[in-house]
Amino acid sequence: MPEFAYTARKLNGNLVHGALEANDRRAAIARVEQQIGVPIKIEQTAEVAPAAGRQPPGESPAATPSELKRLPIAQLFLFTEQLAHLLSAGMTLDEALGILVRRLEQPKLKALARALHQALVDGRSLSQAMRDFPRIFTPLYVNMVSAGEASGALPQILRRLVTHIADIKSLRDRVQQALIYPAALVVVGVGLIIIFMTVMVPQLTKFLKTTGQALPTATQALISANHLLTTYWWAALLAVGAGFSLWKIATRSPEGRRAWDRFMWTFPAFSRIPRYRFYAQFARTLATLSENGVTLLKSLELLEEISGNESVRLQMVEARKAVMDGAGLSNALRQQKLFPPLFLDMMAVGEQTGRFSETMSMIADMHERELDKQVQFVSTLVPLLVIIVIALLVGLMVYAILSAVFGLTSGLQGRLH
Repeated sequence: MPEFAYTARKLNGNLVHGALEANDRRAAIARVEQQIGVPIKIEQTAEVAPAAGRQPPGESPAATPSELKRLPIAQLFLFTEQLAHLLSAGMTLDEALGILVRRLEQPKLKALARALHQALVDGRSLSQAMRDFPRIFTPLYVNMVSAGEASGALPQILRRLVTHIADIKSLRDRVQQALIYPAALVVVGVGLIIIFMTVMVPQLTKFLKTTGQALPTATQALISANHLLTTYWWAALLAVGAGFSLWKIATRSPEGRRAWDRFMWTFPAFSRIPRYRFYAQFARTLATLSENGVTLLKSLELLEEISGNESVRLQMVEARKAVMDGAGLSNALRQQKLFPPLFLDMMAVGEQTGRFSETMSMIADMHERELDKQVQFVSTLVPLLVIIVIALLVGLMVYAILSAVFGLTSGLQGRLH
């Protein structure tokens, strides 16, 4: 029976080296997973393993955290999916990362895989290596990987992360796609009005001045607006720049940031989509963490940052403190008045029945459907409002021009008579 030399990481995090006999390599990997922990490297004793820390020929050194910035969520999804597939196929972590170094075509992903592989060769765990890249791997991601390493179920954890990232990506894509059309309409409408005011109105002004005819009030107002736009455009740019600078200064302090975020969270027209997106993402993430055995307090700590809103984050901190003092999660969140009553009622039922993760998944599904309705409503209403505003502005300009033309023709007719 062949003998295999192995390197594995025990549940307490220590590296273990040894040898065992097995029918084949897959059987050796299975025995290591069952008896020891996460297999890092398994090879037949007859084979010569490469020297630790030696870079394969023709490859550049592993990237440092400062060299790798944020990854698009699509690339993070690809990396997680590929790693989950390779580990589920029976490969060790060392082999899987080595294959990703050779297989991945995107330069950033290749550099990331090489850096993680080198950290593994140096004796660090995968979660420890991922903590060196906080702009790529969120604390939630790293803690789930750490839980997978500790439980010996890293492939299963990665597959759940794939599903989680896919849900978040789908949610973000739906919101972005729904807002593309209204944004394009606003840009086209503003461009049309600027061209009309800077090209057509000056020509009309020159023509009317040659006639010496008294101008109607609407026409005079249009000419005055054109004069302001073409003469004092720099003042408008300065005002916009000054307003933006004041906003940056005001929101730089914790109090200013909190006040602005509270305003954005409660503003009737624009807060519905961010709020429902937060409800869905909170429920989906909490369900994923609960399924993977992450404690409730740790889950709440990881969830404090997902809203991107300082006011909401502070409310989440207060809710976690209440849970630490012995309160139920639904009651702690109810005191903060952050979630809708139905959300909290369903969460309370999940707490009482012991089906918390399933209930949170149901809540996530419900609020994702509601988010789709809100996005559909906004994507229908905003273009209609933009079209109405543009039509009114263009109609007023056309009325001002026609008023001058009609006044001119009436004056000519009076002179002829």
